[in-house]
Amino acid sequence: MQQIDSVETFRKKRDEALDFIQQKTDLRPEYMLILGTGLGRLADQMDVKTTIAYDEIPHFPTSTVETHSGRLLFGELGGKTVVAMQGRFHYYEGYTLQHIVFPIRVLNANGASHLLVSNACGGMNPNFSRGDIMCIVDQINMLGDNPLIGPNDDQLGVRFPDMSEPYTKELIETAREVALENNVRMHEGVFVAVTGPNLETRAEYRFLRTIGADVVGMSTVPEVIAAQHLGMKVLGISVITDECFPEALEPVSLEDVVEAAGIAEPKMTAVMTGVLKRL
Repeated sequence: MQQIDSVETFRKKRDEALDFIQQKTDLRPEYMLILGTGLGRLADQMDVKTTIAYDEIPHFPTSTVETHSGRLLFGELGGKTVVAMQGRFHYYEGYTLQHIVFPIRVLNANGASHLLVSNACGGMNPNFSRGDIMCIVDQINMLGDNPLIGPNDDQLGVRFPDMSEPYTKELIETAREVALENNVRMHEGVFVAVTGPNLETRAEYRFLRTIGADVVGMSTVPEVIAAQHLGMKVLGISVITDECFPEALEPVSLEDVVEAAGIAEPKMTAVMTGVLKRL
C-alpha cells in the first residue's frame, strides 16, 4: 500500500523544497520544461544561470535511469526565463505518483504556469517512423494509479479536475505553426502511459492501438494530470524512438532508444524553442 502524505505534510515538504530553491536562485520562471530519455541536450540551447542537483533539494526524488542527469536548470531559452528538469522520474523506479509530480507542484509554487513536456516513446501508428516527433493532443492513463488519489489540497486545485483538454489547444496550434515554418514533420496523436519497465508484447501493442493510442511510453501522464490540477497550460512532444508494429516487432535496447532520440531531438528542440519565442 503506497504511503500518501496528508495535506499538511505535503505542504511542509513543498515549502521546504521551495525555500531551498529560492535560496539558490532569484529566478521565478513562468515556463517549465521536462526533458525525457535521451532528450537532455535541449539544455545545451539554454543560457543556464543556476544548476541545482535533485539530490540537494529537500524531499525531491532522484533520477536512477541512464541519460537522466538529475538536475534543475534555471536560465533562458527562446527569449524566455525557464526552468528545465534535466531528467524525470518514473513509476517503475519505485516512486509513488505523488513523488513523481512533486517537482511540478514545487515549481508551480515558484511561478511556473506553463509546462512543456517531452518523452521518448514507441510508435504504434503505422504512419509514424523511428526518429519522428508527435505533438500530443490527448492521453490515456494505463498506470493503474493517479497522482490525485488521497486527500485533495484545495489550494492546488479542485477535487475533480476536468480533463477534456489535457494539452492546451492554443499551444498545439502554435506548435503546428512553428513546425511548418521550420520544415519539421510533426505528427499529432494520443499518448498512452504504461508502468514499464519492460517493453510491451505483441498482444499488448495490438490492445493499446485498439483503444486509440498512437504512441506508448512510461511517463508524462502523471505530470500532465498534476499540471491540469494546478491549472497550468501544457504542451507535450513525443519523440518516437522505436516502431512497435506487432507483425514486424524487433528487440530494442536502451542504446537504440538513445540513438533515435538523438536523431529526433533537433526537431523537438526547434519546436519547443519556437513555441517559447511566440509566447
